[in-house]
Amino acid sequence: MNRRIFAALSVVLTTAWVAGAVPSAFAAAAAKSAPSILVVGATGGTGKEVVRQAREAGYRVRALVRDADKARGQLGSDVELVVGDVRTGAGVDAAVRGVDYVVSALGSNVRNDPTNTPERVDYGGVRDLVNAAASAKVKHFVLVSSMGVTHDDHPLNKMFGNILVWKRKGEEAVRASGVPYTIVRPGGLLDTPGGKAGIRTFQGDDLKNNGRIPRADVAAVCLKSLGNPSAAGKTFEIISGAEGGSVDWNGLFAALKADAR
Repeated sequence: MNRRIFAALSVVLTTAWVAGAVPSAFAAAAAKSAPSILVVGATGGTGKEVVRQAREAGYRVRALVRDADKARGQLGSDVELVVGDVRTGAGVDAAVRGVDYVVSALGSNVRNDPTNTPERVDYGGVRDLVNAAASAKVKHFVLVSSMGVTHDDHPLNKMFGNILVWKRKGEEAVRASGVPYTIVRPGGLLDTPGGKAGIRTFQGDDLKNNGRIPRADVAAVCLKSLGNPSAAGKTFEIISGAEGGSVDWNGLFAALKADAR
């Protein structure tokens, strides 16, 4: 290379480095190569925690939302928004296309909107979402369900239109989809900081193990499940434990039994 050209190029690169352009370019390239995640139910209590922690962990985050303006204020400017509605299937295929992972924190709420029925959201919405994920060859699908879904006589079914029955049907749709999955069944949800207590896991949906857990800890379990072979193909209940401290995630998932096929 001509010495004058080399010298000029060196000045340009040095100036760009000092100005931050070169690091920014590297940062942009790294961001594009980061794994991508779609969060559905992202403006709900648990969904917002999944989004927040996913952003902190370096994921490229996408959310399927009904109201983009409202969601932007809640989720931040760096979250990609796809407008749609799981009750009708609108936007679902577009939201799933091209992402590595999906976390569904969908939850019906007929008190706020009579059209948000358990049948349409907890079952129909989940079914359509996981079927779209199968077509898009999503690597891992995590569903936030609920403790108690196998108990048809649960009081919540009488109070909220068989909500747990429909959540169970949503689980069944996920298992039948062929997508690698993890189904998380939290106990009572708390809007308190996470990481203050340990995480206890159970299987079998025995309500004797009933308890509560912060939404932040539920979100952490969901994100740590993604891409973890020890978590794939498993359904389990979670509540807070008595002790805090770090969690051995691989050990936690490895100790669980895979779902029967």
